[in-house]
Amino acid sequence: MSQTYFQVIAHYHVQPEQLTAVLELLARLRAASREEPANLSYDYFQNTDDPTHLVILERYTDAEGFAAHRESEHFRTLGIDGIIPRLDRRQVDTYPVVAAG
Repeated sequence: MSQTYFQVIAHYHVQPEQLTAVLELLARLRAASREEPANLSYDYFQNTDDPTHLVILERYTDAEGFAAHRESEHFRTLGIDGIIPRLDRRQVDTYPVVAAG
């Protein structure tokens, strides 16, 4: 039996002086995102060689679930208004996945 889901991999490069604020906002965004009906997982990691490089791994039931996430109040407030202005750059890649079960 196979499982399908929608994988999101984001790389955030944070302005060094904004790192503490971004980590706090990201923790709040993770908690709120995990409550979304289509969210399967939401985790983030800080690079040990470059602490300003964060990798966010998100899984949703489907692309529509990810689209709903991007329209959510918590994403707009914490992500768009709070985190993104504190980044030097970011890259977000998405992948539909069919995993053999």
